[in-house]
Amino acid sequence: MGNYKTVFSAKSLWRVLAISTLISVSVLLFFGREIYQQAPPMPSEVQVANGSTIYTLANIQRGQNVWQSLGGMQKGSIWGHGSYLGSL
Repeated sequence: MGNYKTVFSAKSLWRVLAISTLISVSVLLFFGREIYQQAPPMPSEVQVANGSTIYTLANIQRGQNVWQSLGGMQKGSIWGHGSYLGSL
């Protein structure tokens, strides 16, 4: 190991910062893409057997917005345990 000034020079510290930032952003982009691709599908509309529409995609998205505005996301995910807590 080199002396203190060689190891902790400004150039080497900037290099470490750039490499760690690049790795961090790459990991975030990879997992963000995976989460986006594995999201559950949302139907354009749900109908009963006689053909009448129960709710549409706009209704689902409005419900998600209401859930988020009430702080439901702080209790858990929309598809997980938080939905049970929010309905109580």
